[in-house]
Formats: sequence, structure tokens, C-alpha cells
Amino acid sequence: MDKRNFLKNLSLMSVGVPLSLASIDELMANHRNVSPRKLAADEDFWMQIRNGYRLKEDYINLENGYYCFQPQETLENFISHVREVNYQGSWYMRTVQWENKKKSVQRLAAMLGCNEDELIITRNTTESLDTVIAGVSWKEGDEAVMAEQDYGAMLNQFTLMERRYGIISKRISLPNHPKNDEEIVDLYASAITDKTRLLMVCHLVNISGQVLPIRKICDMAHERGVEVMVDGAHAFAHLDFNINDLDCDYYGTSLHKWLSVPLGAGFLYVKKGKASNIWPVFAEGERDPDDITRLNHTGTHPVHTDLAIINAIDFHNKIGTKRKEARLKYLQNYWTSRVRDLPRVIVNTPKEMERHGAIGNVGIEGIEPGDLAKRLLDEHKIWTVSINRINVKGVRITPNVYTTTEELDAFVQALKVLSGNA
Repeated sequence: MDKRNFLKNLSLMSVGVPLSLASIDELMANHRNVSPRKLAADEDFWMQIRNGYRLKEDYINLENGYYCFQPQETLENFISHVREVNYQGSWYMRTVQWENKKKSVQRLAAMLGCNEDELIITRNTTESLDTVIAGVSWKEGDEAVMAEQDYGAMLNQFTLMERRYGIISKRISLPNHPKNDEEIVDLYASAITDKTRLLMVCHLVNISGQVLPIRKICDMAHERGVEVMVDGAHAFAHLDFNINDLDCDYYGTSLHKWLSVPLGAGFLYVKKGKASNIWPVFAEGERDPDDITRLNHTGTHPVHTDLAIINAIDFHNKIGTKRKEARLKYLQNYWTSRVRDLPRVIVNTPKEMERHGAIGNVGIEGIEPGDLAKRLLDEHKIWTVSINRINVKGVRITPNVYTTTEELDAFVQALKVLSGNA
């Protein structure tokens, strides 16, 4: 079967009746006694989940890390919210807007495992974490610790603080294949001095897919009097965790990634009692310094997206975080295990299951990342994104719950062809 027909057939398998929440209930009831680990390899089960999405047939989408589009159930609810807010206009904005937003906050807080007064809805991870970085009362000579592999927007914000306040950013470089947790913790510890104010760390590194030992890093930093801010853009609704188990001070994420909320939603978690330490980006009226909502004044915003958060959580919860995480880990391991030992192929993601989720990164010796991504699309109809950063050079592969092992087989075959291992 040629690639175009392969893609078309996969697409046709996904254009049946969209999977509704009621359908998921029935599906889950039929599999209630199946463990998440066993269910992760059940292709028939996940094909039924796939049927809840409208997917393009032009290419195999292995770049869901930037933006995970919504299942049809969430999308139709979102469109309904847009229509209703438009219908009600200023009446909605002046009467029930904040009451409804609070309901979304409550649902997110319950999912994260925090109190609702520790969380605000933002537009994305960048807004969340830059609010903290810009809000610290920096003094000249203060230090912040981070990794070269952290997200560029936050690294840029620290650079801005260097220029504005004279702080010092100290960057460590993460190994792609650490020997143990202690190697990672010791790297961060080695950069801390008595001038360090804040340590930023990724829960799941966006360019490599490596999961970092957040609790151990937080414990180490707190022993030295340093606050920890966690970039959770790729961890929330992806990994099974409770915020209290991490014991971080600040946590930000984007909800349009693994929770599949429409574009323009994220959240910022601030541990109780720490909101008063942060200056708001935009001025707010007089409020209790510990009121986290003082950090959340952004003016008029798309409230229909806030409403869709609840719909996305409902869809996510029907599948279940444990099932979802198991499937995502299974998919990553499915393809990486088939290419790790191939000549010229370099996998930049740890092998150990506890050190990765869905995201993997792979390169080929002699092919620049940008060229590899282009050839995968042009020659094999596989959509990825190139990564060319310190210690991580390749393409990022990000499947989601609607990804099939057939699609990953096609990707593995493409890597074999491009690396001369076919």
C-alpha cells in the first residue's frame, strides 16, 4: 500500500460517529477490569478513542506537543460556548463571567490537587512563568538557576531581568541519559550559591521528553533557601502526579497541550502564602497581598475558552490519567525501542520508563535537524518539528492518544530509510 492510500485509510477509520462522553463511559465499563498497562497495548480500544477526533489525511501528525487539537466532543462544546457568549454579550460579561471562571478554576485545582485559591487561569505557560520571573523583587547580583534545555521564552525573560535589574542567570546543561536522579540533582545544586533566589526546572523537558526528578530537586533547593518554579507545559494531563507530591513553589502549564483545551488557556499555581512575594505584571486594585487573583488582571479575555476547560477535563477524566499516561509511554517506547540500536540513529530521550512520557527526540548522524524534519514530511508525509539546541539535536516526536502503532511503524521505516538501515 502506498503512503497516500495508507494515510487515507487511517483517516477513513476516523470519520465515523464521533465518540461522545456517553460512548466513552460504555467503552470504559467494558474495560474496567483491564489494567492501564495492559490496556495501553490494546489497539482496538485506542482506535475507538481515535474515532472521537477529526484527523487530516495529508500527513501523519507526530507533532502534537505544540498544540493538541480537541476531540470533536470538546470542540462542539467550545463552539456552543462561543455562540452563547456572543448571544449574551455584555450581560454575560457583567453578570456570570467570574462565577463560571471560578468553576473552571475549581475543576483544575481538583485535578492538580491544590486549593482553588492557589491557582489562576492564564493564557499559557509563558504567561504563567514569566509572571513569576518578572514579579520577583530582584536586586542587582541576585542569581537564578536554570538549564540550557529550558524553554526559550522563559530563558529570554531571565535575560530581560539581567538587563533590567542586573541579575545573573546561571545555566546548567542536562545530560540526555543520566545515570540516576542524583546526577541531575547534583547538577542543579552545583550552580546554587548564597545569592540564588530562584531555580527554574522543567517537569518534562519539551525538546527531549526527559522527565526530571522534581521532588528531589525541590527538596535540595529548599534546604538551601531557594524557591523552585516548575515548567509543567508538557506534564499536566500527561503524567499522573499531585502538586503536593512535588512540593514546588510555582508551577505553570499550557492547557492547549495535553488537556486539549482550545488555544489560549493555561494556569499558574502559586503555593499558599507566596502570592504576596510576586509583583503583578498589570496593576490591580487594592487586594489582600496573598490573594492570587491580584496576579491575574489581564483585562477582557476570551471567556468561552475558560468554559471549554471543563469540557476538556470531562473528556480527559473519562479516559483517566493513569490510562492516558500508560498509553503515551507505550507509544514512545514502541518506536524508540525499534531504533535505539540502529547505526547513525541517535535517540536523545532516556530509555527508562520513569524518565519519559510520550515525547521522544531522535536524530540521524550527518543530517541536520531541519533537513531531517523536511525530508520526513516531503518524502514520507510525516509531520514533526526540528530541534537544534545544546545537547539535543534531532526531531521531536510527539504522539497522542489518537496515534496508532501503524503510524509509528511508518515513522520507524522512514528513519531506517533515511539512516541507510532499510
